[in-house]
Amino acid sequence: MTERVLDISDQPAWLSVRNSCLVVQFREARLSLAERDGKAQKVKPSEPRTKYRCEELFDPNEFTIPLADVAVLIVSHPQVTYSQAVLSGLATAGASFVACDTKHQPVSMLLPLIAHSLQTERFSAQAAASLPLRKRLWQQIVQAKIQAQASLLQEQKGTDAGLKRMAESVRSGDPSNVEAQAARIYWRELFSEFEFRRDVNGEGLNGYLNYGYAVLRATVARALCGAGLHPGLPLHHHNRYDPFCLADDLMEPYRPLVDRAVVSLGESRAENLALDKEAKQAVIEVLLGRFTADGESRTLFDWMGRASSSLAEVVLGRKKKLILPCL
Repeated sequence: MTERVLDISDQPAWLSVRNSCLVVQFREARLSLAERDGKAQKVKPSEPRTKYRCEELFDPNEFTIPLADVAVLIVSHPQVTYSQAVLSGLATAGASFVACDTKHQPVSMLLPLIAHSLQTERFSAQAAASLPLRKRLWQQIVQAKIQAQASLLQEQKGTDAGLKRMAESVRSGDPSNVEAQAARIYWRELFSEFEFRRDVNGEGLNGYLNYGYAVLRATVARALCGAGLHPGLPLHHHNRYDPFCLADDLMEPYRPLVDRAVVSLGESRAENLALDKEAKQAVIEVLLGRFTADGESRTLFDWMGRASSSLAEVVLGRKKKLILPCL
């Protein structure tokens, strides 16, 4: 799995495809090129004509990357233009495209339609998964999530606030909603130094969390597609307006990765909690790191690929449990 996350949010840009590469040309480069071309047309016929190439003259304002190396492309500036070749090229290469609103919060996602040779077979297995199986899988996901929250609290506050014990009490399907009980304790303890309340429509620290979760969600959805699974066929989440319910299920144990970055940002930027370039970069850098679990060091993209593949094996009846290491 590739691990390049691109966020275009600071200035207008033109996106195109050239030689199987994504070309990001910023406004300054296009204006400079147009101005130079205009001057070139005024050269006298007797003088030699020069063919100006943007990649040679305006290198600082143009960025080129192979489509196969892009994991997630996020566009939040309102003046970004891209062609159908960009969208189809990203999808063909297996990348996710995320569009943001005027508040720079992700509002839509484009995923590959065909990413696995046995996709139809696996879609059918997903749809046929029994309720007891889905409940057992949700139990494992919730346990892994609470354990990850407990580890982060232990790291940040010196205590797990009883979450490890709560994780052990989760039953099949989590009928007692231990997940929500643990969340109330978790948010209170993790952001004890702030006047914080988790709000998906909020700004400040909530804006950081929403942005980080969106990048994580795109990463998980991409991994699910790569494993031949449909990100909209859920284990537990079932909002009729949510097209990526399964991605929301599988990402739960890895939300604390984003939370760790947001805690650090809150401490270092108490007077400025704007969702700016520096804040986005800090969140993304955490997700691009390497994580050690079970004696192996892998990127988040690799771990998500393994988790998704293990889920495919479970729904196909080849395995009993998911691979969900605590990162």
